[in-house]
Amino acid sequence: MTNSPAASPIDYEREYDNRGRVPEHPALIDGWYRDAAAARAKLNGRLDLRYADGPRCRLDLFEPAERRGPAVVFFHGGYWQSQDKSGFSHLAQGPLAHGLPVAIVGYDLCPDTTVGSIIAQAEAACHEVLGLTEGPLLVAGHSAGGHLAACLATTPQLPVQAAFCLSGLFDLTPLLSTTINTKLGLDAAQAQAWSPLFGPRPSCAVEAWVGEQESAEYHRQAQALAAAWSPSARSEVLAAANHFTIIAPLANPASRLVHRLVRLAG
Repeated sequence: MTNSPAASPIDYEREYDNRGRVPEHPALIDGWYRDAAAARAKLNGRLDLRYADGPRCRLDLFEPAERRGPAVVFFHGGYWQSQDKSGFSHLAQGPLAHGLPVAIVGYDLCPDTTVGSIIAQAEAACHEVLGLTEGPLLVAGHSAGGHLAACLATTPQLPVQAAFCLSGLFDLTPLLSTTINTKLGLDAAQAQAWSPLFGPRPSCAVEAWVGEQESAEYHRQAQALAAAWSPSARSEVLAAANHFTIIAPLANPASRLVHRLVRLAG
């Protein structure tokens, strides 16, 4: 278990300030939404499918011409309090080219809901995708979405074949002392309970990727998960990537990231 954030000499506010570490983040985020809109215009997709009652509980399902593997269920980041599925449709392009259906999932955001409720919504989304595609599933996500993917890997009711986590947060306790928690409203017990690092070890394969240029804490998060969930889990570093650019290769069918995801898909 990690040391108490309050007693730690680590500056968690700085370590988890991804926007502060990447000054060009506004242009990168704008690019996500622009590229996603262009992708939706050309991909074969069923859009805004409702999977639960929450206002943001909708998903977009993109399907390949010929299916050759499990459905990829992708959850976006934003510290459980920002972003929307409409900014990530383009990331389906890499897996689709290899015959993998891709669901891009939206979910309700804090402070209007809790991290625990978002985990439950992620599970509901997976059940919806199962009904639409007949499974199995490969769960994936970025940042907060990487946290959700790791949580889903330990859900026994789901046929999760593998989890692919990019810049994931697996230990929520360091966030307790940061301004990120202003909207999350986590207490110590919730941070512990909703941290997949402290939960059961999954039986499926898990990969935790982190960008080379990310903070030491993000590298620690990935390494800690791989160590706790060994031998089924491993951590990897994507060269020259930061917290916002690490997801870009998912749109490229020939990228290293997509090839690793396809390998997990079997």
